[in-house]
Amino acid sequence: MIRVHHRANVPIWALAGASLFWLAPPALAAAEDDLAGIRNEISKLRQDYEMKIKDLEERLQKAETDAQAARAAAAAAQTAPSAVAAAPSPPAPPSAPEPLPTPRAPASQNAFNPVIAAVLNGFIVGASRDPSAARIPGFQLGDEAGGPQRGFSIGESEVALSANIDPFLFGSLNLSFGNDNSLGVEEGYIQTIGLGGGLTLKAGRFFSGIGYINERHAHDWSFSDAPLPYRAFLNNQYGDDGIQARWLAPTNIFLEFGAEWYRGASFPAAGAANRGKGTATAFVHAGGDINQSSSWLAGLSYLHARAENRDFGGDIFTGDSNLGIASAVYKWAPNGNPVVRNLVVSGEYFFGNEDGAFNGIPVDRTHSGWYVQGVYQFVPRWSFGLRYARLRTGDVDPLLAGSTLDDLGRIPYAATALLEFDTSEFGRLRLQYSHDESDFKPLDEILFQYTVIYGPHGAHRY
Repeated sequence: MIRVHHRANVPIWALAGASLFWLAPPALAAAEDDLAGIRNEISKLRQDYEMKIKDLEERLQKAETDAQAARAAAAAAQTAPSAVAAAPSPPAPPSAPEPLPTPRAPASQNAFNPVIAAVLNGFIVGASRDPSAARIPGFQLGDEAGGPQRGFSIGESEVALSANIDPFLFGSLNLSFGNDNSLGVEEGYIQTIGLGGGLTLKAGRFFSGIGYINERHAHDWSFSDAPLPYRAFLNNQYGDDGIQARWLAPTNIFLEFGAEWYRGASFPAAGAANRGKGTATAFVHAGGDINQSSSWLAGLSYLHARAENRDFGGDIFTGDSNLGIASAVYKWAPNGNPVVRNLVVSGEYFFGNEDGAFNGIPVDRTHSGWYVQGVYQFVPRWSFGLRYARLRTGDVDPLLAGSTLDDLGRIPYAATALLEFDTSEFGRLRLQYSHDESDFKPLDEILFQYTVIYGPHGAHRY
């Protein structure tokens, strides 16, 4: 006999609950794992973004620092026209002084050690008479207006030190050595960096910005000696202790204005008149490109000096000395590249007046002078040049007849020719001949000059 067992009726919700009871733990565990993974990914993304943001912030800070340094360097580059061997490449205007080193934070304690350079500027001179004793009738000269000594000499050699003092000031010191082993400070000054607005200030001892070559050191002259008007009016070149302000105008052409105030202890001044503020100057320079191959520069300069007992050779002058200079320069190089060929033609006109007492006798006289010169590089490293200069003096008081101020009817002039070979941008050999009719007796002079530079040396002016 077969027995049939009856099952109890189980509600459906009970069966579902039992299923959930057994299935819930694995599903819950999977969900927890998913949440943990998502949290880890979010954490990694957050770290990655934080690192990227930090990197971007560091790059932004560096870019801002570099931009600030570049602006400072650009402002410093506006202080004066930088030197170019020939016509500047467009669109840069002729002249801008060489840019000063970009002010940056020092990488080490000796990062601001000065740049040191030495210049040897030696001569071998043969002359019909002693050039250093030359005189110019009609002019009272300074003590350095003569030429180089006959025979062998080191000329005027120098040691130069320069460096950024801090992000605001640049400093330079030039020590010169004479043939007698004397040591002197040729230039020593501080100059502002990055004032903005095209303004630059300088203070100390330095060569004046008047004229075209006055601001250049002797080893950078196109000829081995200064032109005749510089010898007669400025004792070769004017430099003194004082202050200078230059402003570069924001124009399409190069346009620069400058003014200086000096102690007044250097020729044509003397005696540091006006309580040590005896000389004032003003100048303006303008220039630009004519085309891709040529450029120009022009300038007007004025110097007013007070001389108190200016003594040379026993002759004494006390009074005011005024001098005006007009300058013009033309430069040419094929397509603006001066490496193979280039031509530089320059000239200046000087007009002066001295009003005062000469050896106790009242004087009010004018004198003038001019020169024109050209130097042509016809093949790489080889150049030749020609220069002609002339002076003229006004009438002299009969009481001063036969004195230093009496030109005895002479019209002083000098003609010069040179041949030059540049071993590199740091070395130069020059052969020069001059015929000088400025003194009572003609002076024929032939000289050999060597100029070499040790260490880094800044670019020369336009």
